Amino acid sequence: MFYYDGKLQYPVRVETPDPRFARALQQAIGGVEGEIRVCLQYLFQAFGARGPKKYRDMLLATGTEEMAHIEMLATAVALNLEGAPSAVQEAAAKANPIVEAVMGGGDPRQYLSAGMAALAADANGVPFDGSHVYASGNIAADMYANATAEATGRALACRLFALTDDPGMKDMLRFLIARDTMHQQQWLAVIEELGGHQGTLPIPNSFPVEEELRDVSYVFFAPGIEGVQPPEGRFTQGPSLDGLGQFELRPAQPFGQEPQLAPPLPEAFAEQQQLVKTVQDSSGSSTD
Repeated sequence: MFYYDGKLQYPVRVETPDPRFARALQQAIGGVEGEIRVCLQYLFQAFGARGPKKYRDMLLATGTEEMAHIEMLATAVALNLEGAPSAVQEAAAKANPIVEAVMGGGDPRQYLSAGMAALAADANGVPFDGSHVYASGNIAADMYANATAEATGRALACRLFALTDDPGMKDMLRFLIARDTMHQQQWLAVIEELGGHQGTLPIPNSFPVEEELRDVSYVFFAPGIEGVQPPEGRFTQGPSLDGLGQFELRPAQPFGQEPQLAPPLPEAFAEQQQLVKTVQDSSGSSTD
């Protein structure tokens, strides 16, 4: 069950309405880095959470907070749109084909579909579809996904902060950026609580590692292009992050055979020239 307070989590004010900034704010609502994404991600992770109850409770609390952020941003969009001069709004109502020009760079659907309000869409007007909502049922995998989501969301909020000179919008974004800071920290804190890299990696850590092909579990394969120095770093040498092996650098090489497929089915209507069986001689080369 969810409860609604009726007040915004943080004040939202706009001193100089800007339809173009209203359009940019849509990315923070319905973009892949936006609040709808993380709201649904945390809630669906919570709805399917198994294990210690505290993690379910934490996900529910944060997912609910993200609802409040959607409300703040939707309010900011509406305030940036409603300040348009009445003559501009009247012209938009009478001449739909020029709505985009009339709105000075805003999304015409904010007028046409929402009546000068926010949409469940990104800055290009693409509706949010849930394809970037990750809820795997594995607590470690979800926490890493959540930290990434908050990192990209915080980067977006910082870019929006740089795009506006409106004091009210900057104030709201300062709050949202601060909350992104906390959310990044809390997801990574769960990873630490679970034992850090050595306690959670490889994910899932419930799969028996002896079932892996351990010879390549910690090998970085570098394509062997002559004269090109392969990349080297923490990922090519030293102990693996899970403490179960040693990183190694090797030139990439094929382990398998050249793929040989059967001729196409006649009813698939390939070309006559394709209806030839390919055989492989003892040297590995192909002949028809």
